[in-house]
Amino acid sequence: MSRLEMILLAVSVLSVSFNVFMIMYSRRLLTEFLSISEELGDIQQMTTNFANHIEAVYNLESFYGDETLQALLEHAQSFDEYLGTFERIYTLTTDIEKETDDNDENPEEAEA
Repeated sequence: MSRLEMILLAVSVLSVSFNVFMIMYSRRLLTEFLSISEELGDIQQMTTNFANHIEAVYNLESFYGDETLQALLEHAQSFDEYLGTFERIYTLTTDIEKETDDNDENPEEAEA
């Protein structure tokens, strides 16, 4: 083997090794991102439920007009609105789940 061939072989091995590493690393990052996306969606759903619960309690006759509950309700609603700004992140997992479900239900369309 000539010196040029050895250099090209070494560069090729390094390149393949680097590409394999980058694929594994990218896969790990995507898995982490999807996990975070799901958790953020769960937090948003819990906050919405909490705000609805506080509103239901606030609208009860015995608590209607209570300033503390009103402030808590406003705080929960503003927090829920803030989490809504991250909707494009946590809807990624629901979009992927829908595509997976659609492909499982219609295997002929997935192959096309």
